[in-house]
Amino acid sequence: MDEPLLRELTPAVIGILGRRGVDFATAEDAVQEALLQAALTWPDRPPADPLGWLVTVAWRRFLDAHRSEASRRAREQRVEAEPPPGPAESADDTLALYFLCAHPSLTPASAVALTLRAVGGLTTRQIAQAYLVPEATMAQRISRAKRTVRDVRLSEPGDLATVQRVLYLVFNEGYTGDVDLAAEAIRLTRQLRSIADDEETAGLLALMLLHHARRPARTQPDGSLVPLAEQDRSRWDTSLIAEGVAVLQAALGRDRLGEFQAQAAIAALHADAPHAEETDWVQIVGWYDELLRLTGSPVAALNRAVAVGEADGPVAGLAALAAVDAGLPRHTAASAYLHEKAGDLPTAARLYADAARSALNLAERHHLTRQAARLTHALRR
Repeated sequence: MDEPLLRELTPAVIGILGRRGVDFATAEDAVQEALLQAALTWPDRPPADPLGWLVTVAWRRFLDAHRSEASRRAREQRVEAEPPPGPAESADDTLALYFLCAHPSLTPASAVALTLRAVGGLTTRQIAQAYLVPEATMAQRISRAKRTVRDVRLSEPGDLATVQRVLYLVFNEGYTGDVDLAAEAIRLTRQLRSIADDEETAGLLALMLLHHARRPARTQPDGSLVPLAEQDRSRWDTSLIAEGVAVLQAALGRDRLGEFQAQAAIAALHADAPHAEETDWVQIVGWYDELLRLTGSPVAALNRAVAVGEADGPVAGLAALAAVDAGLPRHTAASAYLHEKAGDLPTAARLYADAARSALNLAERHHLTRQAARLTHALRR
């Protein structure tokens, strides 16, 4: 069975049912049933018109569901006549579905789950595995999200920036279960870029590609983290880097800078350095200045302080870090790194240990613990 094709066709089928008067939640349920039927029949009997097949089966599932409800007899009479056979309607509803799934009334977690289900074509089980939650929990989350947007029409305008943020959240989940969410986010962002002529969508895609290019070198076989400066750059995916840089350059050439373009420019400068010591930290600081101007993000300020420490020395970096909220995640780890660069190993060792206790995930905790142990061992020698 061609699973990528099914995922690609999912939003089109939902959109077609929506234009026939089916509300989003009901349409999405019918399409999921059609996808399950496709999984059973396509390997032996692949259809000549996959989209038309899915539309026909989903439409029949919808009619069957409504025939079983006497209270909805009036609506059944309105939609009873099945459209004549022939090619499915051709209209791209994907962008509208993106907007619907990223509706402002939804929480970020619900928006991500609904996007993966309705636009990405993933099953509830796959999404649950990716987020390491029980399938029943994810099913409830998706069901609540669908109820929230049940009465929102596909023709209503949406916020592209919210869609971009949802896709960024998907990408940052990385890989868990049997679904590679980073790769799925890249696929969906490519799709969004093909229908939304927007510099920030291009910037987001470039950012994802440039970060994803480093993935093979980011961890050891045992799962431990490898810091950027220590990564084997020969393992970086040069084709993804080249594509990311090209996409970014085209976006920057339109002279409408946004947050994702600035982040991608920083990632491109890292990718451009053959060795860590050749990184152009001065330019990176400049791009962080742009990012701060655009967003005022405390995380950008934290990362800028580390970049200043590389460009102008650890004392300057610590001075910049002092202006950043100390309660910010990874602030202590950044302080430990800069103190180590400044030669203050006792303080750095203590701060690494403190940072490990408040690490955001297990891999990061192990990495910071090893850093603290390394310096402690060096001090005892």
